[in-house]
Amino acid sequence: MCRPGYSVGRLWRTLGLSLLAWAVLLAPKAQAEVSAEDRQSVQAVVQGQLDAFAADDAPGAFSFAAPNIRDMFGSAENFMAMVQQAYPVVYRPAALVFLMPQEVETGLLQAVQMRDRSGKPWLAVYTLQRQPAAGWLISSCVLMAVRSVGA
Repeated sequence: MCRPGYSVGRLWRTLGLSLLAWAVLLAPKAQAEVSAEDRQSVQAVVQGQLDAFAADDAPGAFSFAAPNIRDMFGSAENFMAMVQQAYPVVYRPAALVFLMPQEVETGLLQAVQMRDRSGKPWLAVYTLQRQPAAGWLISSCVLMAVRSVGA
């Protein structure tokens, strides 16, 4: 999941986000409900980026990225190349189901169940942050393989 040049610090941050995602997804319903408007907005952002990947529209996909992602990759082409290499199921999911978003201190987590073309299940957990002028944008995506029941 690490692209060339990723630091150990980023790897640990990704691991930490992964653990946070699981904790939030498995935690009892203690936080406030996400409004229907925010749920629709964040799901539209994630779906918009997935649609851009499906169309090989690098600038379109990059437009859904938060400033931290834009700064990290520098260009739409670099971003698209990373997704194609490191996140093939996100680049071309065979099937997907949006779960209910969860509120966290830094924004919203949107989990998406995905299947790759071979039928293997995955969980993609997106962190979205509300930007003052741009609305919700994707600030990270942690991808985890899911073991099938009975596997």
